[in-house]
Amino acid sequence: MCQTCGCALPDHLQHASTEHDVHTVEVLEGLKSHNDAAARHNREHFDRAGLLVVNLMSSPGAGKTRLLEATIEALGGRHRLAVIEGDLETENDARRIRAKGVPAVQITTGSACHLDATMVHRAAHALSLDELDILFIENVGNLVCPASFDLGQHANVTLLSTPEGDDKPLKYPVMFRSSDLVLVTKTDLLPVLDDFDVEAVKEHMHRLASAAPVMALSSKSGPLDAWLEWLEAGLAERRRPFRPAPSPDGERLLTRPGLPGHLASTAP
Repeated sequence: MCQTCGCALPDHLQHASTEHDVHTVEVLEGLKSHNDAAARHNREHFDRAGLLVVNLMSSPGAGKTRLLEATIEALGGRHRLAVIEGDLETENDARRIRAKGVPAVQITTGSACHLDATMVHRAAHALSLDELDILFIENVGNLVCPASFDLGQHANVTLLSTPEGDDKPLKYPVMFRSSDLVLVTKTDLLPVLDDFDVEAVKEHMHRLASAAPVMALSSKSGPLDAWLEWLEAGLAERRRPFRPAPSPDGERLLTRPGLPGHLASTAP
């Protein structure tokens, strides 16, 4: 069990009845409140620097690091990138990113199965945010806990690799409902995985009442065009100038009308 969050224990939050349960709820609510405050602080840092922050989540082995390597190869010449890596142990993934010429800060969580906002805050201070365009956070491989912790990111992207099966959105709805984009990865394996249906993933997301787009790609053989265009659009939205917009009570608010999904909800 994760020693940081107790794996969220949502049932305890709803059905606490004993003194022990009530104490557990108080601890977890305090933990969540502290994390949310740290996430707001992170977002203020990121917004002030004018960069786009993308949180990558998936089960272990879905191809997050390989996707980052391919993205760096495609975008590294046009944008300034950096990565915060999360793993229980080792700096293996950070070394792979640094080998591509991109700064990477490794967070080793020990027994914790997710990153939290305080961990990301410490890692962000090791980077020159004002010199970046896009910051990727590669969360710990896990389809449960990472969805419960706001890190201050602007968008959540969940990877689903073809060997995992196309029914993961139904098995892990909290994770997929929190996603602003779903990437079906390792599509180069589809010729030998004839029981995986990309259209079924889209249908499952529709059943979850999610409007997140589903894109299929292979970091090994491509194409990455749709993913790269999504990143470019997200960065452009983050840098769109504020403009006045009317509010119901007649006041003039500063907003970015037209922002899609989570990018809009986090606009200051």
